[in-house]
Amino acid sequence: MKFAYRFSNLLGTVYRRGNLNFTCDGNSVISPVGNRVTVFDLKNNKSDTLPLATRYNVKCVGLSPDGRLAIIVDEGGDALLVSLVCRSVLHHFHFKGSVHSVSFSPDGRKFVVTKGNIAQMYHAPGKKREFNAFVLDKTYFGPYDETTCIDWTDDSRCFVVGSKDMSTWVFGAERWDNLIYYALGGHKDAIVACFFESNSLDLYSLSQDGVLCMWQCDTPPEGLRLKPPAGWKADLLQREEEEEEEEDQEGDRETTIRGKATPAEEEKTGKVKYSRLAKYFFNKEGDFNNLTAAAFHKKSHLLVTGFASGIFHLHELPEFNLIHSLSISDQSIASVAINSSGDWIAFGCSGLGQLLVWEWQSESYVLKQQGHFNSMVALAYSPDGQYIVTGGDDGKVKVWNTLSGFCFVTFTEHSSGVTGVTFTATGYVVVTSSMDGTVRAFDLHRYRNFRTFTSPRPTQFSCVAVDASGEIVSAGAQDSFEIFVWSMQTGRLLDVLSGHEGPISGLCFNPMKSVLASASWDKTVRLWDMFDSWRTKETLALTSDALAVTFRPDGAELAVATLNSQITFWDPENAVQTGSIEGRHDLKTGRKELDKITAKHAAKGKAFTALCYSADGHSILAGGMSKFVCIYHVREQILMKRFEISCNLSLDAMEEFLNRRKMTEFGNLALIDQDAGQEDGVAIPLPGVRKGDMSSRHFKPEIRVTSLRFSPTALLNFPGRCWAATTTEGLLIYSLDTRVLFDPFELDTSVTPGRVREALRQQDFTRAILMALRLNESKLVQEALEAVPRGEIEVVTSSLPELYVEKVLEFLASSFEVSRHLEFYLLWTHKLLMLHGQKLKSRAGTLLPVIQFLQKSIQRHLDDLSKLCSWNHYNMQYALAVSKQRGTKRSLDPLGSEEEAEASEDDSLHLLGGGGRDSEEEMLA
Repeated sequence: MKFAYRFSNLLGTVYRRGNLNFTCDGNSVISPVGNRVTVFDLKNNKSDTLPLATRYNVKCVGLSPDGRLAIIVDEGGDALLVSLVCRSVLHHFHFKGSVHSVSFSPDGRKFVVTKGNIAQMYHAPGKKREFNAFVLDKTYFGPYDETTCIDWTDDSRCFVVGSKDMSTWVFGAERWDNLIYYALGGHKDAIVACFFESNSLDLYSLSQDGVLCMWQCDTPPEGLRLKPPAGWKADLLQREEEEEEEEDQEGDRETTIRGKATPAEEEKTGKVKYSRLAKYFFNKEGDFNNLTAAAFHKKSHLLVTGFASGIFHLHELPEFNLIHSLSISDQSIASVAINSSGDWIAFGCSGLGQLLVWEWQSESYVLKQQGHFNSMVALAYSPDGQYIVTGGDDGKVKVWNTLSGFCFVTFTEHSSGVTGVTFTATGYVVVTSSMDGTVRAFDLHRYRNFRTFTSPRPTQFSCVAVDASGEIVSAGAQDSFEIFVWSMQTGRLLDVLSGHEGPISGLCFNPMKSVLASASWDKTVRLWDMFDSWRTKETLALTSDALAVTFRPDGAELAVATLNSQITFWDPENAVQTGSIEGRHDLKTGRKELDKITAKHAAKGKAFTALCYSADGHSILAGGMSKFVCIYHVREQILMKRFEISCNLSLDAMEEFLNRRKMTEFGNLALIDQDAGQEDGVAIPLPGVRKGDMSSRHFKPEIRVTSLRFSPTALLNFPGRCWAATTTEGLLIYSLDTRVLFDPFELDTSVTPGRVREALRQQDFTRAILMALRLNESKLVQEALEAVPRGEIEVVTSSLPELYVEKVLEFLASSFEVSRHLEFYLLWTHKLLMLHGQKLKSRAGTLLPVIQFLQKSIQRHLDDLSKLCSWNHYNMQYALAVSKQRGTKRSLDPLGSEEEAEASEDDSLHLLGGGGRDSEEEMLA
């Protein structure tokens, strides 16, 4: 159980495709990202990815009215019933076809899916346990082409369905006697969205060519009449038919309902009638812009429409008054959603992977996030583990906050793909290398590019490294086979190291010494001594091309990944190989759809391209041209754990064997341009393209791991609290699963939770804390620590053995992230460090990860409180200045009214916002 890592979060990608949803409270956005779903909490500024994944990319998400359940449907028609409360999958279901949209009824009793040219209504799963959560109720026929959208009336009596055949159909959830099903025309293009008015059967339909039709119904919802029950003969015949169907095939009972496109006039008499009230055009004369997404807020009558050019319009219906129009992207808007209050509007742009939340009344962004729209190739953790910097093929450098999951700064100075990123030791400078021939240094205080390093002649840099002091920057060239060394202070080129006979694939500085290791495709690793005029200290000969190189954190060992899927370990002092790991069988590469050879033969060309040591140096993380990431034990040279980073079959090279269902007498179906005439275009990539098709045609990206890093804030008992990987899916973060982890410390039969609580009742706090730490259960340790009175903390900390001081510090570091007892835990930390500081200093090397983790947790609280205190301090100064000015006016005008004085007090109190006193107390504390 020592490596009980679980998927924790997905960063780097915020939206891929599918529909956006707001939660019931309107404070969070649910966004489909590949084959996963991420929830963005807009109030608390956090993002969280649900711990589940579908087999293909998510196509649509349906949310229940109470916000407890969600139905997630992928491109293959597989559905997951998910509980958003316990964040787990309750049921799996296959719709046997591609589903375009899914929608729950407002009362939560039914849901409808549009599949092919039909609409199917199911009984919604209840709050009790059910053997089959998806029971088909009715199937509705009518449209001739694919159905695209759904909307329900407020009373859940009827729903409307739009289709690509330019028709709109109103269906009843029950058998209404005076409602016949027929097509509403009036459009010349596919229906994108259709909406009912509030508490009415009147509806709006929008088509792709930018046309809005308003339909008026002559019957209110209360005027719908149920069909009278049939006679006993019809009842008997129906039962006999049902029994015959049950004998023929076992399955759910369903009712098939067929609509007529043009019913006869006599059928319409006495029935619900629709008439077109108005027709509006979004496009001006001579201007054509495809309407791609729309949303309607019934209470405020607000219509939001998104277009292929990245523009959105806000209209007030039914007058069709334009409120405002704005361009938010240069790519098509794929999805639009409005929250329950109608204040916030969410937009998703799949072309660039953008997610925007716009507050239309104040005309400001609530959220503006964009991932790397091309693949990420490099990542680095900051020294305190609080930030992650990523670089992509799109030339962008993004810095992510690991706690919130949001990107807070993007640097766009590079004009070509970024190949390497790293932090300096201070954590405030990011250094990047790029194929545009520059190495750039970015300041995270002022968010600017303050240094640009270039070579005497243009060259493409493939990797970058910074020494422990942050003074020396080096980068390896891909075309000239040289290593360039610059000074961070002056920006001058110090030296050019030559000697390699192939492209430089990796650079790494020894953390403890002034030695630079460089790996190259010429089957060598060279060690350069910085203090000896950059002379080659050693040359390590390898059996194959070197792809990655890294030093152990203590600098006593060097690991190299080579093209023959091996990882070799070297002693850098004596230039002696100390071990090797054969990783070809652990990679388990898949077969691409267009491969002419089997996966077994293709694996000969696959290898590890990324390596990273754990903080204690006992294990190493390896990943490359495969969907697996492996953790090896360095000393034993064995595989400890293999992680499958994705199960998404929408990516290439996922399956080991070809799907026989896709094989025809003419060859593989993947080679046939099936979608050439459809909206998605051709699915075949250009020949020779590996990282993605740069043409306008769609492609199937290949699964791969481009970079790996352990978090620097590692615990002593584990190789890392969490690790991150840049993959085709995005930036994946895996963390320790503390929920299933039981790792006792010096446990014997006398240590039980009952004994711990008995010691607390006897006020023997030291013994209770020691026993709780030996059980190593966080809830029990928290109970024991919080039971200690404030005045006795110093006495208890002084009596703790040195071995247990480290355990308490580990617990405090993790508790700062979740606990509200900030001052109490700060007091514990202060007393522990003051009383045991000298002894802990002697073992600074092993304790460094814990101290870093502690510093990261405290720093986060400091940042939050300092902003709040400075804001309140400013407000109080402003309020005092206002009252002083009013006082001066009163002294000049003694006849001033008392109302002015009261108004001034009210203004001052209003400016304080009710939080001034509390925050001042926190500041004083």
